[in-house]
Amino acid sequence: MKTIIISVMALFAIQQASAQNSFSVYIKDGKTKESVPGATANIQGTTNGNSTDVEGLVTLQGIANGKQIIIYKAIGYKAKFDTLIFPLATTDTNTIFMDGTEAELDEVTVSTTRSTRTIQDIPTRVEVIGGEELDEKGNMKPGDIRMMLSESTGIQTLQTSATSGNSSIRIEGLDGRYTQILKDGFPLYAGFSGGLGLLQTPPLDLKQVEIIKGSSSTLYGGGAIAGLINLISKTPKEERELRFLVNGTSALGLDINGYYGQRFGKIGFTIFAAYNSNAPYDPAGIGLTAIPKFERYTFNPKLFFYLDKKTDLIFGLNTTVEKRLGGDIQYIKGTGDNIHSYYEDNNTQRYSSQLEVKHRFSDQVSLSIKNSIDLFDRVINTPGYKFDGSQTSSFTEASYSRHEDKTEWVGGANVFTDGFSEQKLTNIPLRNYTQTTIGGFIQNTWDISHKIILESGLRSDYIENYGWALLPRVSLLYKINNQLTSRLGGGLGYKTPTIFTEESERIQYRNVLPISADSNKLEKSYGANWDVNYRTSFADGAISFSVNQLFFYTRLNDPLLLTPIGTDLYQFKNVAAHIDAQGAETNIKLGYKNFKLYLGYTYTYSYIHDGSNVNETPLTPRHHTNSVLTYEIENKLKLGLEAYYYSPQKLSDGSTGRDYWLCGFMAERAWKKFSLFINFENFLDTRQTRFGTIYTGTITNPTFKDIYAPLDGFVANGGIKINL
Repeated sequence: MKTIIISVMALFAIQQASAQNSFSVYIKDGKTKESVPGATANIQGTTNGNSTDVEGLVTLQGIANGKQIIIYKAIGYKAKFDTLIFPLATTDTNTIFMDGTEAELDEVTVSTTRSTRTIQDIPTRVEVIGGEELDEKGNMKPGDIRMMLSESTGIQTLQTSATSGNSSIRIEGLDGRYTQILKDGFPLYAGFSGGLGLLQTPPLDLKQVEIIKGSSSTLYGGGAIAGLINLISKTPKEERELRFLVNGTSALGLDINGYYGQRFGKIGFTIFAAYNSNAPYDPAGIGLTAIPKFERYTFNPKLFFYLDKKTDLIFGLNTTVEKRLGGDIQYIKGTGDNIHSYYEDNNTQRYSSQLEVKHRFSDQVSLSIKNSIDLFDRVINTPGYKFDGSQTSSFTEASYSRHEDKTEWVGGANVFTDGFSEQKLTNIPLRNYTQTTIGGFIQNTWDISHKIILESGLRSDYIENYGWALLPRVSLLYKINNQLTSRLGGGLGYKTPTIFTEESERIQYRNVLPISADSNKLEKSYGANWDVNYRTSFADGAISFSVNQLFFYTRLNDPLLLTPIGTDLYQFKNVAAHIDAQGAETNIKLGYKNFKLYLGYTYTYSYIHDGSNVNETPLTPRHHTNSVLTYEIENKLKLGLEAYYYSPQKLSDGSTGRDYWLCGFMAERAWKKFSLFINFENFLDTRQTRFGTIYTGTITNPTFKDIYAPLDGFVANGGIKINL
């Protein structure tokens, strides 16, 4: 009997052991056929799961007999299901190919590099602010794009006027004139027209914003020493897009924006119109405007002609008219007197056209011809002084591209003209000029292997009165594996001398002598950056994690600085010195279910080296952090909490401004056709006027200090978005 019992137990144990199966599988990318480390495989309805190793191999043990469903997951890929019946007929190791998800940012195609590739295959480091993020930032500042840009790591918007709010943008610690701002590849915001460009660009008609940091002059010509920003407009689709946004603020502001786009067969069009205004606002009670009184009208129609399957023609117009009055509150309200008489009045008109023709000879070969003409008029009035000038510029480019399986070629030529004229209103010599730049460029992108992609480019520009500039650049992308990539790039840049800088804008160009090709020369630079990007997941894919670490360096030779000469006169001089801007950016993203956490840190070390003298670049915080926590139920609810820290900054008078925090909270509730939003910006009410006075002298004739922190303080806004 004992023998029988032992035999039955042994037989039962053997049967149970045979019911426990093992299964091994390689998980690979469906496009590149490369391994996907960190992917997970789980038996549905159980806790039995495991992750792939560096070779993409995963093994599951203890699988019961019968039908089992295995779920494969990985960041950036669509989940995949496989139904198997155990025991399997064969013990061979299988291979599963996973497809990328369209929702990932890596699937976004960028156009700034003139390539048709997605971000994951472009060696040049490009940051993209997509439509969803633009929509969220539009809740906070529907009237312009300053906030959207300033909340990115490595980017700083700098207010150049205490009372009228004029601003410029800095990338990686360099002056705003070294950043090139484009719209759909057209340089519309250069020179005189750049001072108010950020304030006069609402985001509602933008599809995405593409940012390249570091030397980028090879792409579109001089001016992109610190980097470039390309504002990409929406294009019409067959499905109608009709959107309206109405926003009001506690600072007495009003924004009414509307956008309509649709395609009808061979014709499409988009129309963007906006009205933005603000009453004079003085939260500090010092009698001066933190936000000026202004009214702005914007109208941007664009037509798309799809002439045939191979040829498209696009024609657009941009129109902006604005009146902006800052200064003494009593004067602006009409109750001024001999004491309350200070004002800064800006009247601007901007008209520009964009024409582009695209012809595809085949799927691989295409030709693009584009032209823009930009007219910008601005009148600045302050007590006892008036500056009245007009800028006319044009940009014409022809480019030819050829795309093959492993290589792309883009070549072309462009002509940029820039002219400025002013009314003779003072004893200062006229600052009139005409400038023509002719350039040619060639660019190649080469897939050396699945892991290594090389992009190289060369531009040669002839700048009237200043001669030739040769601009090579190179970028390398190394795909170590599906989780880890690295980019290394660098190039040369230059900037043509101009009186239109942050320094001269602060003094409204008063007593600034003209630029002369006999005494001034090109500012030239070289720079490089290197980044490492890593992404993975934890807890069986429930938690996503990514980190990007960037290191950058730029050297600017013969910088053009505004130098006092004589009594109350200023002249731009190329000093025998150089500027070093170097540092690092860290970006971390964490995701769990409906929560996302974004953490950023920027370290900027920017100095002017003049012989043995080394001076810190003014208005450049050494440390800057940004933290954003969001909660989103798709198409229903959005909540966002953000905090930004700025370390003490050296000011132009030699003093040091204090550090400060900015915090905000945003909420949006969405229904099918509309949504309601509310935003509490800077709810800690951080203001520079809390740190001390912002001017010296009297309120009748104030001399303003550097503006390094907000002046408007806590501002609440809310409104409605309608999508029909």
